[in-house]
Amino acid sequence: MVDYYALPKVKDGWPGRATAKGSARQKAATVEAAMLTDIVQRMGRNFRPERFVPYVVLHEFEGLLFSDCAAFAEGIYRPELTGKLQAIRDGFESPEEINDSPETAPSKRIEALVSGYQKPLMGVLGILNIGLVRIRTECPGFSDWLERLQAAAKL
Repeated sequence: MVDYYALPKVKDGWPGRATAKGSARQKAATVEAAMLTDIVQRMGRNFRPERFVPYVVLHEFEGLLFSDCAAFAEGIYRPELTGKLQAIRDGFESPEEINDSPETAPSKRIEALVSGYQKPLMGVLGILNIGLVRIRTECPGFSDWLERLQAAAKL
């Protein structure tokens, strides 16, 4: 799992990043495919590409926290923020798409509402309270990645 938004755009900086076009999900898919191609070329003939399952989260991990704003707010012991978090979420088709600029990335939006927001601790508390079922329902790219991981585990 890597964060698309923060990937370097420079030529040869990250496979596929400089040429990715289309919707945010299409850009992420371009980078995922380029990562796979690059890794296969570098690892050689004995590498099993079906076991490499990249996921490019469109903007950053914190976008997933908007999958269930009430559960996230409760998970970080700030239930009074549910409405403000939901207002942010309602502005986008999917939590995976929440972002407009470096200043409005999902983590920056949360930090603006939660004084002393601690990404690792509060992100984990929020995710645990939300649960995978809800996140998969709201975040199709993430859900697809988990399906691919499950399929790879059976190989």
